[in-house]
Amino acid sequence: MKAKLFVLAMTGVLAASSAGLVAAADVLKAKGCLNCHDAEKKKVGPSFNDIAAKFKGKQGAAGDLVAKLRDGKGHMKIKASDAELESAVKQALGQ
Repeated sequence: MKAKLFVLAMTGVLAASSAGLVAAADVLKAKGCLNCHDAEKKKVGPSFNDIAAKFKGKQGAAGDLVAKLRDGKGHMKIKASDAELESAVKQALGQ
């Protein structure tokens, strides 16, 4: 019985995790991020890999990037909810 509950719980966790990744990818596409950024190579803006490397280990990096995108300081202003921006930033940072 405990094993079945554990398997069900883990299935739910994995489903929620993969749904979050899909949602983040959808946000990146819907908000136009992929027009200027790519996962691995520089386009108009830096690649997501380069962004992740730049902010790796920096405390509060995700919050700072969300603020830049929301306020349009150092990046074009993105019209999106904070939840959408957080999802996109986490995806870009590989979190």
